[in-house]
Amino acid sequence: MAGCMLYWAEGGKGRNHLIITNSDVAMLQFFMRFLRESLGIKSEDCRIRLNVYTNNGLPLKEIERHWLRALELPSSSLRGHSLNHYPTSSSGKRRRKLPYGVCTLTVAKSTPLVQHIYGAIQEYACFEERRWLDGPPRKSQVGRRRKSSSGQELEEAA
Repeated sequence: MAGCMLYWAEGGKGRNHLIITNSDVAMLQFFMRFLRESLGIKSEDCRIRLNVYTNNGLPLKEIERHWLRALELPSSSLRGHSLNHYPTSSSGKRRRKLPYGVCTLTVAKSTPLVQHIYGAIQEYACFEERRWLDGPPRKSQVGRRRKSSSGQELEEAA
């Protein structure tokens, strides 16, 4: 239950991608343990991106090793990083030091997983939020028309 509540508070709000971002190593370690032990997620399905501040005196490789070791992930989990990207709320001022930056953890092909978590949150908290599970109605593809290169109208199959 704690992993679901953590995701509700700190995770992404989209219904198709499991994503959580934080600078707190212990929090992300706990969430990884939840993913592995409670939901059966494998390390090879996890990806991390880092927002790294290079004026902290630590080389990028050391920061990568720090997160990979802490989250027990292979180096193949690493994706592109952002360097020295400060949030607009900070106006470029350093208010506190984050020597290891901020880590964004995502899980590949996670639509069923994130919807399972959202369903559990609703069950635990005794409320219903249909948009988490159903989303907005999709446009019907039946009877949709387009024009061919010669200008002739064609009907597309669904």
